[in-house]
Amino acid sequence: MTLLDAYALIAFLTGGAAASQVRGLLREGDAALATVNLAETLDVSERVHGLSIARAREVIDSLLGEALVTVPLDADTALRAATLRARHYHRTRCSISLGDSVLLASARSGDRVATADSDVLAVAGEERIESVRLPREA
Repeated sequence: MTLLDAYALIAFLTGGAAASQVRGLLREGDAALATVNLAETLDVSERVHGLSIARAREVIDSLLGEALVTVPLDADTALRAATLRARHYHRTRCSISLGDSVLLASARSGDRVATADSDVLAVAGEERIESVRLPREA
């Protein structure tokens, strides 16, 4: 399973730099999104990119079940996320967000995370979580 971070899905929704690569990941049929990253995607899509939450939700809903599944935040995953963030966060060297920590904590053996965030990629490497590096916006 490939877990998409919010950046990945936002790029797909708005035609960002990673849109074609994310489209390919969705076509593979094993893409997933942590529910906290879904909330972030909807928020940023509207607040930053002007894509209404309702429209973004329509597109995402059309993907759910076939190309994309959601991974709920349960107590065990929350504990793993908190532990990851406490172990790796530093405000100047590794400012990994709580949402990104949930993304990483949602990955199970054999899963990978897709992101353009260098801090997430670094922590994934340290935690031996496979990753897919997405292109950043120019």
